Amino acid sequence: MSVYSPSIEKLIENFEKLPSIGHKTAARLAFYMLDLGEQETNEFISAILNAKKNLKYCSKCYNISDTDPCPICENPKRDTSSICVVEDVRDIVAMERTHEFKGVYHVLHGSISPMNGIGPEDIKLKELISRLSDNTVKELIIATNPRVEGEATAMYISKLVKPMGVKVTRIAHGIPVGGDLEYTDEITLSKALEGRREM
Repeated sequence: MSVYSPSIEKLIENFEKLPSIGHKTAARLAFYMLDLGEQETNEFISAILNAKKNLKYCSKCYNISDTDPCPICENPKRDTSSICVVEDVRDIVAMERTHEFKGVYHVLHGSISPMNGIGPEDIKLKELISRLSDNTVKELIIATNPRVEGEATAMYISKLVKPMGVKVTRIAHGIPVGGDLEYTDEITLSKALEGRREM
């Protein structure tokens, strides 16, 4: 039997659905929200609703943005002959923090994982191949996460793209195996980007 009222218990249960949030943290967040004033609560709710309503996928790279195309894709200073392929939108933020990459991105929205029932058709691979069809892309930098699924995805893309005459490189493994780009510091990511190799 719960020591909390049904309304509080429901709020805690919803916070527990968030990644890496256990019961104690969920309870702490629930009580924090309950302690907010009405205006702060409404601003918080409004921020979530506005983000859900206004954000969309960029039709070129599949980044999440308020605009389509996203600010990176519509920036004329970016080198469109170089595409960095990442698994997740948050990986773009990690790469941008390095200030090393001047090209554009392509977000796969996942990685190939047969164990989880995710095949090549379940991620944005078809869209990537379509971007390469105009022969303006000279290098494809694969920056998938260095774990089994990321490596499998990188190899699959490499085999798919190489016959098209595009140089395919992989960021160097300065990033620990099993880690995520999102949590990697800027120096490690910079070194990984500098030491990328052709596949």
